Amino acid sequence: MSYSGFHKRYISFGLVASFAVVSSFLLITACTDHAKAKPNFVHKDPPKAGIVAKIGDEEITEEALIGDDKLDFFELKKREYDLKMDRLNKLMVEKLIGSEAKKANLSLDEYINKKVAGGEIKISDKEYKKFVADKHIPEAQINAQIKERIMAYLQTMKKQELVTEHLTKLTKGQPVEVYFNKPKMQVNVDVGKAPIFGKEGAAVTVIEFSDFQCPFCSRAADTVNQIKKKYGSKIKLAFKHFPLPMHQNARPAAEASMCVNEQGTEKFWKFHDAAFKNQDKLDKTNLEKYAKDSGADVKKFSECMTSKKYAEYIQKDMDYGEKIGVKSTPTFFINGQILSGALPIESFSEVIDDELNSK
Repeated sequence: MSYSGFHKRYISFGLVASFAVVSSFLLITACTDHAKAKPNFVHKDPPKAGIVAKIGDEEITEEALIGDDKLDFFELKKREYDLKMDRLNKLMVEKLIGSEAKKANLSLDEYINKKVAGGEIKISDKEYKKFVADKHIPEAQINAQIKERIMAYLQTMKKQELVTEHLTKLTKGQPVEVYFNKPKMQVNVDVGKAPIFGKEGAAVTVIEFSDFQCPFCSRAADTVNQIKKKYGSKIKLAFKHFPLPMHQNARPAAEASMCVNEQGTEKFWKFHDAAFKNQDKLDKTNLEKYAKDSGADVKKFSECMTSKKYAEYIQKDMDYGEKIGVKSTPTFFINGQILSGALPIESFSEVIDDELNSK
């Protein structure tokens, strides 16, 4: 599907869906005999900066309105920012590349396909296999149809990369001016006694709340290793525990990791990697095996596990995570800025590089 064709179809579908929802809503409200009572609101300009409402004689600040839901409001603002940037990128394609297409007497799609992408985009077998491995897609589940969809996705991504590279060249001498800011949320997160990678005095601190049985956390673990290799001593990475209740082996694995950690942080990271690579094998026997393979003394490890030495420690990590707004795993804080989910390294590098450049 063409760039413009997809865009138009997407909008048309959205309008039809919206119309259907609104129509249903109007039908429901039209059949209701009595409107539901609601408080009396009147919208006015604020009496002064920072005031968003007034209840009785008490003025309500924006901070008081948001309360403990800071993370929810931040995610809304970030979503708005991402949508604006996505739209801005589309406009850049239409206006900047579109201008070149017009001069070449070609449509936008023709110009992108011929001049920017350079014809048919081919995906090598190596690229396909790397994608399957990176996404942890079981080979047994891939049929001809799924492979075709993967190849189409990779072609779309490669085409987008080429378009982005072309836009980079076009804007090098004349950058696009943006008059809205990227939202930031600073959360003061205490590293505490969490296992650490890197130096204490590093310019950037990355704190992760994770779950050894969470599949998204396993993907994030691969990204964490990429971050460690890329930035080395420039960052300090801390691991905090947030085992989710539906993962029955996550909490024992968390306790096991801390029993290994007390014998050396390097051993912890080896255990960390082994546990995430074998999420379907986190029973007692295998946890002991990963501890042994990491270099830990098995007798000391077993005594630590039997005594449940770190059960309270894990619970405190969870309580602390909930207190500062962690709702899912994995959740990261980069110098206090939150990132949620199994994101690619590019998402982390954007924040880390900004922090390093600001020092």
